[in-house]
Amino acid sequence: MTASAPGNGSEMPARAADRTAMPIRRGWRGRMRLAALGALLLAPAVPVHAANPDEMLADPKLEARAEVIGESLRCLVCQNESIEASDADLAHDLRLLVRERVKAGDTDDEVRQYIVARYGEFVLLQPVFAPHTLLLWLAAPLLIVIGGLTLWLIAR
Repeated sequence: MTASAPGNGSEMPARAADRTAMPIRRGWRGRMRLAALGALLLAPAVPVHAANPDEMLADPKLEARAEVIGESLRCLVCQNESIEASDADLAHDLRLLVRERVKAGDTDDEVRQYIVARYGEFVLLQPVFAPHTLLLWLAAPLLIVIGGLTLWLIAR
């Protein structure tokens, strides 16, 4: 199959025009690279729990509650991970404390309030919406509006 180049009447193979396109890797190496790339892209989607089997509760319902509570609490050492995902010693202590409070019969809110009373609001991964955190919640939308107005003024 051939295609003629416009203007000069010469014929050029159709595949020659495609040589500038990115080559498709064939063979087992290409498939392995593709599989490795897929694994890297999917790795963040896999939940990670650092809880040791010895700290888990025997009752699956209570353990599930403790894990949900732990996912909402920040590791004070790692600061960007929940206590359920962290391997830090303090996170281990907090996981034990959460499970102890759940086992004692506290509600989810009571457990969170107990932890916040001991460690402060910083321990919450999602800050509360209150007057003292208003700037934290409004800073991003405010900066977007200011940036948009600035761009609009420059474009004018």
